[in-house]
Amino acid sequence: MSTKRLSLLLIGILLIAANLRLPITSIGPVIQNIGQDFQLSSAALGLLTTLPLLAFAIISPLAPKLAQRIGLNRSLSVCLIVIIVGFTGRLLPSLSLFYLSTALIGAGIAIGNVLLPSLIKQRYPDNIALMTSVYAFTMSVAAALASMWVLPLTNWWQGQWAWALGSFVLLPIVSLVLWLPQCSREPTPAQTHATEQAHTPSKPMWHYGLAWQVTVFLGLNSMIYYSIITWLPSMLQDASYTAAQAGSLHGWLQMASALPGFLLVPLIRRCADQRVPASLVSGLMLAGLLGLAYFPQYATVWAIAIGFGSGGTILLGLMFMGLRTQTPQKAASLSAMAQSIGYLLAAAAPPLLGLLQQQSASWFGVLWLLSVAAFIVLINGLGAGRNLKIP
Repeated sequence: MSTKRLSLLLIGILLIAANLRLPITSIGPVIQNIGQDFQLSSAALGLLTTLPLLAFAIISPLAPKLAQRIGLNRSLSVCLIVIIVGFTGRLLPSLSLFYLSTALIGAGIAIGNVLLPSLIKQRYPDNIALMTSVYAFTMSVAAALASMWVLPLTNWWQGQWAWALGSFVLLPIVSLVLWLPQCSREPTPAQTHATEQAHTPSKPMWHYGLAWQVTVFLGLNSMIYYSIITWLPSMLQDASYTAAQAGSLHGWLQMASALPGFLLVPLIRRCADQRVPASLVSGLMLAGLLGLAYFPQYATVWAIAIGFGSGGTILLGLMFMGLRTQTPQKAASLSAMAQSIGYLLAAAAPPLLGLLQQQSASWFGVLWLLSVAAFIVLINGLGAGRNLKIP
């Protein structure tokens, strides 16, 4: 493949990655505005995070089948088209359509979440850690910038948060235009299937304990991440921070989640396996959650700790898709399992935690529950981080 084509492939991968978190995380800073305009309770607002996660759980097992039928690259084009349609639907002043469009965005993201690790395994089999780090960094930076810009954009649109969120549709449109040439350059699905048929697992992925450890490691971390993304601005405002300060810290948390790759990739190269990195990042996330519960006046420190720890855990979880499997097909199967079952666990958390806060009038119990989940992530990281492969 020529240098130009390799460059276009890399740019396309990074642009797709930029779309896989931004549409959901950009809601957090304006979630109070949405609640006021639609007169929603905390639990109802939590559904704005739950619906995409439910879409992840439902669509993730179908993504490998879509790739087998039409190819990896074409499936990723479908991912971007669905996200564009979802962004457009959220512009209309209808609560039911807003929920439906949010779920649709989640369906598009689910396809990308499952298939990008498989594409990395296929195109960069000798550089899985580095390429995963680069695309996860891009994903986190895009999400952080969107969180920082959504309130200024809302003010620029004279309080119209729907148009502020809708303006981000330009990103998937540009991504699709630049990705479409890749759709004519991939092997046919039949050729890919024939190449990998000999390596197909003799048992379903859920029969393997290692697959379950990866699933719990990534899934519970996703529950923590999306719960914090949904409720951190509200937590901070209840702790006497202004909306602007809360939005800024929300962005810093996501910016911190982009940084672990710079440290993890060199560290991973020095370690025999990934148990030490997994312990470090999940332990940092646990410390940040407990710190936010007991010392909210130092929220800047805790937000950065949670962001860095959760971002590192996500990064390792994505790496495990390739590092713990032998072929792109197996990577897609493990990714589908981890993201469908994991996000099903995560889907219930934001509305339930919102309901818990509503009943107790405090975020303390919520943060303690998330801390327990972080400890379970740490334990499963010790198992998932072993230098083993699923047979």
